[in-house]
This record gives sequence, structure tokens and C-alpha cells, in this order.
Amino acid sequence: MVRVYSLAILYKGVNSATTLKAAYDLQSFSFFQRTSVQEFMSFVSKTMVERTQPASRQSVKEGEYMVQVYVRADNLAGILISDHEYPNRVAHTLITKLLDEFSAKVPVDTWATANETTVDFPVLPQYLAKYQNPREADALTKIQNDLDETKIILHDTIKAVLERGEKLDDLVAKSDDLSMHSKAFYKTARKTNSCCNF
Repeated sequence: MVRVYSLAILYKGVNSATTLKAAYDLQSFSFFQRTSVQEFMSFVSKTMVERTQPASRQSVKEGEYMVQVYVRADNLAGILISDHEYPNRVAHTLITKLLDEFSAKVPVDTWATANETTVDFPVLPQYLAKYQNPREADALTKIQNDLDETKIILHDTIKAVLERGEKLDDLVAKSDDLSMHSKAFYKTARKTNSCCNF
């Protein structure tokens, strides 16, 4: 099962990174492990932000986890920790949305001095819950998956026709769905244009 464990927003200072807000989904860990896992994820998040240049993105494997990080040019950073199955593009789409929303709500001049207790950004747990299923959470991913499935179906259909030895000319001639004008257009285009040759 695809899972996002952590979403965090940090500020990359001169010497260190500060967590401004974080949300965790640690239900898959035992009760006694959760505190340690959360601390580890917080540590990894800060370390990754400190080692990522401004205006750049990174994806890093760490054991069974995938860490996606984006540090904007203004030093606002987002981290998503997930399993290896979570799509990178969706992770980075989510981080970008989060940082845009955060910067619209929380004034820039407070980032350098803020921390988790002073920042008011209550939507982070909602994003964490919503993006557990990347297909439902990201409309672009859902559309892309639909297009990919359609593309596969179309390729399979053309391949199946060619394997049976049928020619497109014969299919067009037999078709009741095409008007006489469409059939005539196809024949004319075949004679004058190589675009209709398969």
C-alpha cells in the first residue's frame, strides 16, 4: 500500500533548518516506536533541507523510505517522506502546492524566527490525509493515468487488427459508422497523402 509518513515545511537558515510545521502518519508503526520514528523523520527532514541548495529539488532513498525535498529560492522548504511506491511527480506537486499556500498565509518576514508552536497552518494534516492516495489526490495524475490506459488500449487495438491481417482500407470500406463523405475523404487522402498510411 502506498503511504505518506510525513509532510513538513521548514525554513533553511544560514547554518541550520527550522521546522515551521509538520504532520505525521505513524499508524503503521507500533505505539512504542512512534516517538522515535517521528524524531528520526524530523532529523532527516532538517538534514535534507540543510544539504539541498536553494531553488532545487531532490529525491533520496533512505532505507525503505523515499525523501522528497524542495527548497525554494526564498529558502522555504518542503519535505515529503513516503514509501518507494509513492510517485515522485505527485510528491513534488504536493510540496509545491503546500509551499505556495503556506507563503500566501504566513508572512515572509516571520519565517526566520518562527517555529512549530508559533506558526498557524492547520491544513497540513488534511493534506497528509488527502494525499495518501496519489491517484485521488492529484487530478493531473488521475488524468495522466486515464490517458496512459487509453493509449495502451489504442495500441492494443491497432496491433490486434494488424495481427489478423486486416487492412485499414477494408475496415473503412466496411464501416457503417463513417459517412460516404468520410470514406471518400479517406480514399482521397490515401492517394494524395502518405499521412494515412499505416
